[in-house]
Amino acid sequence: MLQITPHHNIIFSISPVDFRKGIDGLCAICRSHLETEPIEGAVFVFTNKRHISLKILVYDGMGFWLCIRRFSKGKLAWWPQNIDQAKNISCKELQIIFYQGNPLFYRLPKDFSPVTKPP
Repeated sequence: MLQITPHHNIIFSISPVDFRKGIDGLCAICRSHLETEPIEGAVFVFTNKRHISLKILVYDGMGFWLCIRRFSKGKLAWWPQNIDQAKNISCKELQIIFYQGNPLFYRLPKDFSPVTKPP
């Protein structure tokens, strides 16, 4: 089973990609355009030109996962427009994007709280 946790590095392809590409084609995009090696364990998120689908590429140490989500109605409400927006997306915000939401409209708690000693 694939789980995306706060420990994952999430990398967005800001430019739309051709969704006819499979694992090898998306790995080539990761290496050439995103300048990241896909087997390092990051979560790569891609969209198509019409913003009606998402593809997620993850290497889990034993092989690649390639997941696609095609929306039955509508399209993405939000997609990062620049590198700065794409670098700051957390796994909770990614879940909001998966459900066609806009993470800029939500106030989310931090992923972790510091552990303190009881008085």
